Amino acid sequence: MARWVIQVSEKFKPLYAALKAHLLQQVVVQADETPLNVLKEDKKCYMWLYCSGADSPDAALPNVKNIALYDYQNSRARVCPVAFLGDYSGYLQTDGYGAYDGLHHVTNVGCLAHARRKFMDAKKLQGKGKSGKADKALAKIQKLYGIESRLKGATVETRKAERQQHAKPILDELHDWMTSQQVISSSPLGKAIKYTLGQWPKLIRYIDDGHLSIDNNRAERAIKPLVIGRKNWLFSNTPNGADASAMLYSIVETAKANGLILYDYMVKCMKELAKAEPDIDALLPWNFKH
Repeated sequence: MARWVIQVSEKFKPLYAALKAHLLQQVVVQADETPLNVLKEDKKCYMWLYCSGADSPDAALPNVKNIALYDYQNSRARVCPVAFLGDYSGYLQTDGYGAYDGLHHVTNVGCLAHARRKFMDAKKLQGKGKSGKADKALAKIQKLYGIESRLKGATVETRKAERQQHAKPILDELHDWMTSQQVISSSPLGKAIKYTLGQWPKLIRYIDDGHLSIDNNRAERAIKPLVIGRKNWLFSNTPNGADASAMLYSIVETAKANGLILYDYMVKCMKELAKAEPDIDALLPWNFKH
């Protein structure tokens, strides 16, 4: 059965290549990575995830494609995103992992959700029901997310204008508050402040372009199906098997993000891709007709 999956995945390569070409034309790409146990590899391996758009057709901005592509690699090094992204020249939004920094032509964007989690870790040590310094940072971050909630469905232009007017002053307050704190750097609060200040230019970049999101949660949600699946199937036996998983997860999750009936779409894809000259353009999820 594993061999069948690998053989089927080979047929999907032209469609994957077409989806990748569209992904690299998007204004914003989000990325994430997660460990993958591959038995016939002698080093720690990873499944990388690159995505654009949103989780559903209704949530995407106009002219933005909902795409989620997995890429198996036996490394977590910078060479992996460099190889996948090539000459991509848009925004790359991540959790701040260093391998994504310094890519040519790419503008890095940070994730405020990761900063928020670190302040949440600090809050837990304050004791149940007690308030402290971490609450002040969390209150400001909550206001920033409140602005984003009100901007759902807004145009790119409106998102930028509202963020400049309402989010920028809150971000300035948060920055001033963090730089004025005298805390032990090794404490949870110290670590939260250090992370946030270290990521600051990337964290605030979202207010300058309405295409951008406040966080990298789209990528985290897109990689979650593999993380959940991994708890059941545990590992890949070979690199070929891991590549097959990357291929099929990409097709399935991109179809789901475009609101397709998965069974109908996969059947149509397999019939069309079996042809000598398949119509790849017709199989792109946003072109597919049930």
